[in-house]
Amino acid sequence: MSQFSLSDLEEIVAKRATASPDESWTASILSKGVGKAAEKFGEEAVETVIAAVSQSDAEVVKEASDTLFHLLIVLKARNIPLASVMAELESRTVQSGIKEKKARG
Repeated sequence: MSQFSLSDLEEIVAKRATASPDESWTASILSKGVGKAAEKFGEEAVETVIAAVSQSDAEVVKEASDTLFHLLIVLKARNIPLASVMAELESRTVQSGIKEKKARG
């Protein structure tokens, strides 16, 4: 199994962000601002949902990959490091989601 990680992908996004928008899809999206990055992420998320309910596992994998990639572009557009998201996820593992929701009120 590959050792490729979301951190590796974050590095690739950062590198591609410095390229010319004429030569890099990532740079092209980022040059159009956070709104465009968020719009593209939303499109990919919807395509993942559609694939999950009506397409093959291979299509779900492809769409999920696109969704993760575009999420990292959104994070880059907002200058939010992946480590911040990972720290938030880690903090949520302290208790179950059900207990946490009940504690909210």
